[in-house]
Amino acid sequence: MPQRLDYKTASPEAFKAMLHTEMQVHHSGLEESLLELVKSRASQINGCAWCLDMHSKDARARGESEQRLYLLPVWRDAHCYSERERAALAWTEAVTCIADSHDVADDVYANARRHFDEKALVDLTLAIIAINGWNRMNVAFRTTVGDYVSPHAKAG
Repeated sequence: MPQRLDYKTASPEAFKAMLHTEMQVHHSGLEESLLELVKSRASQINGCAWCLDMHSKDARARGESEQRLYLLPVWRDAHCYSERERAALAWTEAVTCIADSHDVADDVYANARRHFDEKALVDLTLAIIAINGWNRMNVAFRTTVGDYVSPHAKAG
């Protein structure tokens, strides 16, 4: 499907606001590897090919294994994720799909709190909010997929 519009040029101010939120996420202290898993999982749920392309490339460039990326849709059945990552992925799914239940289950919250202090859980939630925003911009405007090159990739 052809791209509808380039939101970055249509509203540079909106794009700048999104980037500002993204910068806050990356300065939160959360592990970049965890953030890439969270961003990839939310993008899978939301059907955002552009973001999934970007975050899978960034994750690979940062050393993430292909196996863990392939197994992300079925993370509950795969034993290659840490308990902290599992808590983050469950939180990601609950927050991303909040319109379905209008709530985040108490057990999901309790598990997240076992692995994240208050600040870290708020920062993780902001990361989820940010990727859901990016997903919605890219899906709504049908951003062209496939040309992203990770700045973390090694030259040559």
